[in-house]
Amino acid sequence: MALATSPSSSPVMISNSNHHNLHSVFVYGSLLADDVVRVLLKRVPQNSPAILDNFKRFSIKERVYPAILPVENKKVTGRVLLGLTDSELNILDIFEDDEYERSTVDVSLMDTLKKVQSYTYVWVDKNDPNLYGEWNFEEWEQLHKNDFLKMTCGFMEELEGPESKPRVATYESYYQKAEE
Repeated sequence: MALATSPSSSPVMISNSNHHNLHSVFVYGSLLADDVVRVLLKRVPQNSPAILDNFKRFSIKERVYPAILPVENKKVTGRVLLGLTDSELNILDIFEDDEYERSTVDVSLMDTLKKVQSYTYVWVDKNDPNLYGEWNFEEWEQLHKNDFLKMTCGFMEELEGPESKPRVATYESYYQKAEE
């Protein structure tokens, strides 16, 4: 969309016929790593550090990635990926699988202090006994990033193939092999 001025000097929206809906997504776990985003989206979109109020990030027993749930007076730091296309959003939906639901939230951009509406992925099981503590990105980066990146590459190969599996199945089969 572009703004133009009409003869009455009021702004008029001009629609671009090849313009797609663009989306923002607040990420707070493995998608904080540019390498993981690049494997999934074939690029690293413009992004901004951000804070999501009234949510808490949890570790998940037997998983290396985190979950968030609404919790009063808590906050989650992360970043907002900006300008995602419909197909990129679809890839993230498939990657997040059925363990998460995509929700619309208001986040505060740390560099401009602006509040923006964004999507994020919230853990579906609000009473999951496997959620505990606080998940730490720096620790994840040191201990799990390389394996997670390999798993993500495998997920994308399967996604582009004829018999794709859900991400959870790819994750579980990858980490089962790694333990053997």
